[in-house]
Amino acid sequence: MDTDKKPEPLDLGPVCQETARVVGGVAEQHLSGVTPCPAYTVREVLAHLMGLTVGFRDAARKELGPTTDTAPGSAPLVLDEEWRETLPRRLDELAAAWRSPAAWEGRTRIGGVDLPGAVTGLVALNEVLIHGWDLARSTGQPYAPAEAGLRASYGMLSQAGPGASDVFGPPVPTAEDAPLLDRVIGLSGRRPDWRPGV
Repeated sequence: MDTDKKPEPLDLGPVCQETARVVGGVAEQHLSGVTPCPAYTVREVLAHLMGLTVGFRDAARKELGPTTDTAPGSAPLVLDEEWRETLPRRLDELAAAWRSPAAWEGRTRIGGVDLPGAVTGLVALNEVLIHGWDLARSTGQPYAPAEAGLRASYGMLSQAGPGASDVFGPPVPTAEDAPLLDRVIGLSGRRPDWRPGV
């Protein structure tokens, strides 16, 4: 991905709201279920979202420290018992933090990696969007993120460099006329037709 190019600031609110809606539909019996992210159960995707929302919120605020310095996967994913109340609030806080123009300026840090703020904002959007889809598919819910968020995610993933597959997995080919969400999901290394047990 070209980290020298400055993406336009984008409102993360609609994607965060859609993911929060999906979180609200996760039932207790879903928690041990499989997800399109092979290494994670539903419980672990939720725990991952709990952590990344704080990290990316603090990255937007340029409040650098343990939440922005910890590499992904360096600690076990343990889901807080209060996740039903806490995760929607953290998604709101994440969106609010990235509404500040200052969040998109200069440099910041996430996962122990220094990046331009504008790139970090797009990575935050993509993480929430993709993992929202993971949860929706795993729990049989509809998922309709805002088109602006989808276009931004598609642009970021389609420009990703050779190391991107280490993060997202090898892209899954999709038809050129496939829905934009399917093309985004394919670029993230997931099968757009994924269903539990299929």
